[in-house]
Amino acid sequence: MGEIATYFTAYPALFAGAVFILGLAVGSFLNVVIYRLPVMMERAWKQHCQELVGETGAPADSEPFNLARPASRCPHCGHSIGPLENIPLFSYLFQKGRCRHCQGPISARYPAVELTTAILSAVTAWHFGFGWQAGFALLLTWGLVALTFIDLDHQLLPDDITLPLLWLGLLLSLAGVFVPPTTAIIGAAAGYLSLWSVYQLFRLATGKEGMGYGDFKLLGLLGAWLGWQSLPVIIILSSVVGAAVGIGLILFRGHERGTPIPFGPYLAAAGWLALLWGEDLTRAYLRFAI
Repeated sequence: MGEIATYFTAYPALFAGAVFILGLAVGSFLNVVIYRLPVMMERAWKQHCQELVGETGAPADSEPFNLARPASRCPHCGHSIGPLENIPLFSYLFQKGRCRHCQGPISARYPAVELTTAILSAVTAWHFGFGWQAGFALLLTWGLVALTFIDLDHQLLPDDITLPLLWLGLLLSLAGVFVPPTTAIIGAAAGYLSLWSVYQLFRLATGKEGMGYGDFKLLGLLGAWLGWQSLPVIIILSSVVGAAVGIGLILFRGHERGTPIPFGPYLAAAGWLALLWGEDLTRAYLRFAI
C-alpha cells in the first residue's frame, strides 16, 4: 500500500489515470442512484400516506426495490444484465448501444454519466494530487454528479445526498481539510439563508415559488465545504449560466416563460469549479468588479 501511495505521489498522471478508471465504475453506480433513488423516495412517500390514512396490508409496490435489488435488466425485454454486459462504457461501445438479447436500444445517458464522472474525477485527482483532500473532493464531485442528473430528471435534490454531504463538510472543517470551522459554519448558514431570502422575497412579490428548498441546502452544502468566501462566485456563475440557458430555451426551444428550469445543475457545476479554482475565480471576479 505504501508503494502505491509513493508511485501515485511521484507520478500525478498515474494517479489521475487510476482515478479515471475508478470514476467509470463509480459513474456506473451513480446511474443506479440517479434512476432508483427518486423511485425509492416516491415509494416511501406512498407508504407513509397509506399509514397516515390507516390503510393496512402490503403496498402496491411491495417488491424489494433499492440500490442493490432487483438486478439490472433490459427495459425492453427484461433480460438480466450479466457482468460482461455491465462493464462501464466499454460494454456500451462493444454492443453498439443495444441489448445483446433483444437488440433494443440502450440510452446513451448511461455511458455519458460514466464518462462524465470519470473525466471530472481525473481532473479532480490531477488538481489535488494524492492525499486526503483528493479523496474527499472526489466524494463531493460524485455527489454533485448524482444531484445534477436527478434534478434534471425530476427537479429534485434529495436530502439523502445533500444533508450527509453538508454535515460531512462541517466535520471536515474541524480538521481544516478545505476551510477552517468558522468559515465553514458561516458558509453553510449564509449559503442556505441567501437563497432562502431570495425565495421569500420572490414569493412575496409574485405569489409564486421561484426555487425549491433543495437549492438552499445545496448552496449551504457548498458553503460548508468551501467557506463563505466562495459563495459570491458560485452564485454569480450559476446565475449567469442559468439565465443564459433559460433565455436560450425560450428563444430557440419555445419554452414558456413560466416553465420551471432546475437550478441545481448550475449550482453544482459552479460549486465544482469553485472547489478546484475558487481562489483564482474570486481574484478574477474582484479584478473585474474593481
